[in-house]
Amino acid sequence: MTATTGEALRGAAVRGGVGRLPRWYYLAAAIAPILLLAVWGTVLLVRPPASVMTRVGAPAPAFELADLDGKPVSLAELRGRPVVINFWASWCGHCVEEFPLLRSAEAAHRDEGLAVVGIVFRDGSQPARDFMTRFGATWPALTDPGETVASRFGIIWPPDTYFIDRGGVVVSRQIGQLSAADLERGLAGILGEE
Repeated sequence: MTATTGEALRGAAVRGGVGRLPRWYYLAAAIAPILLLAVWGTVLLVRPPASVMTRVGAPAPAFELADLDGKPVSLAELRGRPVVINFWASWCGHCVEEFPLLRSAEAAHRDEGLAVVGIVFRDGSQPARDFMTRFGATWPALTDPGETVASRFGIIWPPDTYFIDRGGVVVSRQIGQLSAADLERGLAGILGEE
């Protein structure tokens, strides 16, 4: 490097050329945390208070929703059967991964009366229908316009799964992806009683 080149680079650095980031970068770095806090605050405000959310040991909230074909399905009509309610979406990677476990459990425990109910969360009917077909689901996928039921169950993000006994009481809840062990533990709590 010659003296002239070095002097030119030092001069450019002093004038704001080399080594200095554009102004929009600083502006974006300042605004991004504020936006993230605003979004998180909105999520917390929209979330129902803890006293309204469904708790383990409490009766599951009653609901009636339409399936993807418009047929109404209610939790009350499943009373007397053990029920797994799974909130899911076709765009949810963890939902895709846990889906075969739910399908196997439903088939293995069908004679014991196990009912699996999927509630589509923040997804369209056609993507949900395509997902159910592609993965061979045999249980109803219910739509929840306005997320009224999801709100009553305290759902923020899928997957989220509730295990409800024959008497309609929530026995356990799995927030996030189900593992085989999680599923077996949840099923053990709802299948044992008759």
